[in-house]
Amino acid sequence: MLRRRALLHTAALGAVSALVGRSTLDVQLIRPGDAAYGDAKLGYFTQYDAQRPSAIARVTSPADVQRCIEIARAEKTRIAARCGGHSYPGYSTADGALIVDVRGLNRIDVRPDGTAEVGAGVLLMDLYLALAGAGRMMPAGTCATVGISGLTLGGGIGVTARQFGLTSDRLVSARIVTPDGVHRTVSATEHTDLFWALRGGGGGNFGIVTSFVFRTEPARNLTTFTLQFPSAALASLLSVWLDWQGRAPDALTSIVGVGSGSNPHVEVGGCFVGTPTTLKPLLDDLVRRVGSQPASRRETEQSFLAAMERFAWCRVSDGSCKPSWNGGGGSQARGSYVATSRMLTKPITDPQKLADIFKSTPNSYNMIDALGGAVGRGPATAFPHRAALASIQVELSLQAGEANARRAMGVARDELGKMFGATGYVNYIDPQMPDWASAYYGSSLTRLREVARKYDPDRVFVFPQGLA
Repeated sequence: MLRRRALLHTAALGAVSALVGRSTLDVQLIRPGDAAYGDAKLGYFTQYDAQRPSAIARVTSPADVQRCIEIARAEKTRIAARCGGHSYPGYSTADGALIVDVRGLNRIDVRPDGTAEVGAGVLLMDLYLALAGAGRMMPAGTCATVGISGLTLGGGIGVTARQFGLTSDRLVSARIVTPDGVHRTVSATEHTDLFWALRGGGGGNFGIVTSFVFRTEPARNLTTFTLQFPSAALASLLSVWLDWQGRAPDALTSIVGVGSGSNPHVEVGGCFVGTPTTLKPLLDDLVRRVGSQPASRRETEQSFLAAMERFAWCRVSDGSCKPSWNGGGGSQARGSYVATSRMLTKPITDPQKLADIFKSTPNSYNMIDALGGAVGRGPATAFPHRAALASIQVELSLQAGEANARRAMGVARDELGKMFGATGYVNYIDPQMPDWASAYYGSSLTRLREVARKYDPDRVFVFPQGLA
């Protein structure tokens, strides 16, 4: 597919019709009217396909990023970084914005000391493949085409979180171009306030990260598991799951999945850092507590990479883990749904009510991801939900139309808020979330806004739910 190359300069990007000028940096710029624009502007979600960014800049170096920020400052043009493009409200494909596509910053260097330098444009399955090839692993998410940048900046909940912590907990340092155009290194000893903020303060708020350095773990086999229970057992499962999970070793991270309707799909799945033999009595105990035999049960010992493929429902070998859009060259499908979240901050005292919320939310799939363990003991970062027992994500397909889906989503979100508090996970950002800043950032909000004012006093990085 043809991709036009152009020189970025200080012409107004709101009207990107005359980009000629002083830059000596050959940044790949794709604009409306270019043959590649229709594909290049796409994010993961199909409902935002009509949005029209002013331009997509495909950067391949920190200098390219600096040039893009220079233009945004000079012209007061909205700017947004995009890696995997999984922004639930479509912020990374915003109308009229200069989209800085960092996918070209995709270098991965696994070092002899066990740290890994990871470019800001790396997608999760590419990271897992590189780590596995070097005999390493680290905690992150389960969607193959999610970008490492957004995941890390919002915290990073995953299927080994109780054992190894959040993705952001593994961060040693990062390189970021701040709104003043300076390419900075942030760490526990350099720009410590910004290092704190980047671990849970959300993407798009403080500049554009160009690379990360993570602590990794020696790769080991994992046991993945799934127990599908009868629909009638849902309330019983919800009444015992939290206590069961809380008494389990950190090596066990589980997820409750619940569909909608009068006879919903009900399952408990997850990952155990250990063998099936050790896991079996733990799952037997769950079944005993629920008081109902699962309709199906599977425990499979797998390599780290195979386990990540299993959770992502794809295989590296056949290209199904790569995006089918934005020149990704794979067959990974795009998404057509909306989502919201709450943090489960206290025990489930009314399991039937929670079951009813899930069942009555039309065209939904609901997930409760266990936290605790290493997450609760994690370092002092901007992630505000260390004490949460789990996160709840509610996903609704667009089967009945986006407006209807968002209305139903709001009802479920608000009912969950009454049960568990007005909180939420910023990586599942909901554009209609009431009092969103407090919900997503909690006790970290005041300090985060101070950091945003310090590094972005001119409000270069501004979006509807941004800290600036």
